[in-house]
Amino acid sequence: MISVLVVDDSVVVRRLITDALGDDPEIRVVGTAPNGKVALTKIEQLRPDLVTLDIEMPIMDGLETLRAIRAKYARLPVIMFSTLTAAGATATLDALSAGASDYVTKPANVGSVAESIRSVREQIIPRIHALCGGRRGAMAPPLRPAGPPGPSGPGRNHAVAPPLARPGGTPLPGAVRPPSAPPAGAPSAAPVRATPRGGTIEIVSIGCSTGGPDALTSVVRALPASLPVPVVVVQHMPPVFTKMFADRLDRTAALNVVEATGDMTVKAGTVYIAPGDFHMEVYRRGTEVVTKLNTGPPENFCRPAVDVLFRSVARVYGGATLAIVLTGMGQDGKRGAEQLRSAGAEIVAQDEATSVVWGMPGAVTQAGLAHAVLPLGEIANHLITRTAGGRGAKSMEVTR
Repeated sequence: MISVLVVDDSVVVRRLITDALGDDPEIRVVGTAPNGKVALTKIEQLRPDLVTLDIEMPIMDGLETLRAIRAKYARLPVIMFSTLTAAGATATLDALSAGASDYVTKPANVGSVAESIRSVREQIIPRIHALCGGRRGAMAPPLRPAGPPGPSGPGRNHAVAPPLARPGGTPLPGAVRPPSAPPAGAPSAAPVRATPRGGTIEIVSIGCSTGGPDALTSVVRALPASLPVPVVVVQHMPPVFTKMFADRLDRTAALNVVEATGDMTVKAGTVYIAPGDFHMEVYRRGTEVVTKLNTGPPENFCRPAVDVLFRSVARVYGGATLAIVLTGMGQDGKRGAEQLRSAGAEIVAQDEATSVVWGMPGAVTQAGLAHAVLPLGEIANHLITRTAGGRGAKSMEVTR
C-alpha cells in the first residue's frame, strides 16, 4: 500500500485529490494539510511514501515547503500541482529544479466534479506508481551515502511502475504501462559501454518524460555552441510549459534552444523541443530538413510522443542518427527505437541508477535496443565525442 499526504490550501482540491486516489486499491491517503508548515509536521508524524504539493499556498508556499522537504527527506517523492498558465509553468519549472519528482496540472474548464476527478486520476495515479513502485517509506535509510543533489535533482527513485488497473484488472484510462520490473533479487543491468566503429552522425534525437527537464538541462548545458549537428527533442509536457522550458534552457545553454514550430529548417547548433499537444516530425524538403507538427492521435497516451519523432528521424536520417532515451515512465520511444535500430542508428539509454524512473530507458534497454547504457553524467560527453567532426565522426559498438 502506497501512503500519500495531500497538501493544498483548498478544501475542494484536497477532497478532489483524495477522491481521485480512492479509486486505486494500492494507494491510501493518510493525511491532508492546508499549507507547508502543517505538511512538514505531518510528514514527520505520518511518514508518507509520497507527497502531493500545491504551489500557491498561504503561510508557507509550495516552493518553500519543497526546499524544506528536500533538506530533510532527499528521497521522498513529491508531485507538484500546477496550473496551465505561464505563471504556473514558471513555478513548476522552479520546483523541478529544486527537486520535485514530477508534476500534474489542475483541471481547467471541465464540466463537472466527476470530470475533474477523472482528469486528476489519469494524471496522478500512474506517476505515483512509477515513483513508488519499488519501495515504501520516506524515512527509510538511504540506498547510498547522502550527498549533494545530482543533476537530475534529489529524491530520485529508480523503480519501474507495475501495470495499472482497477480492481478486477480493467486498465485505468490513460494509465501508462511501463515494462515489468526484473524479478526480486535479479541484478540490475550493468552499464554498457561503447567502442568505435565506422559511421556518421548527422542528428541527435532525444526522448524523455518524468525527470526529463532536469536530465535534459544537464545534457544540453554541457554541449558546445559549435555542435555540428541539430538536436530534436520530445519532452512530455503540456502546452505553455514547453515554451517556458525552451526559453529557460536557451538562456543558460551555449546552443540555441527553441520550441519548434512547423516548417522550421533544422540547423546544426540548435535544439528543437516539440511543443505541448503536438507531435513533431522531420522531413526532407529539397536539400533541407524541416520540422512538421500535427495533432494526430496520442501514442502511448502522449502527444507529443517520442515514437512519432523517432520514426520520422529513422526515415530521414537512418543510420546517421544518435538517439538518446532519458528518464521517464512508460515505454514511449521503444517502438521508434526499434525502427531506428533497424535503420542502423546508434541508441543510448540513461542508466537505472541516475534515472528518476527507469521506464522509457528501461524498456529500450530490456528490449536489447540500446548500444550503450550510460549514467546521466556521461551522456553529454558521449554525444560530443560522437558528433565531433560532423560527418567524419565514428559511431559505436557495444562492449560490456
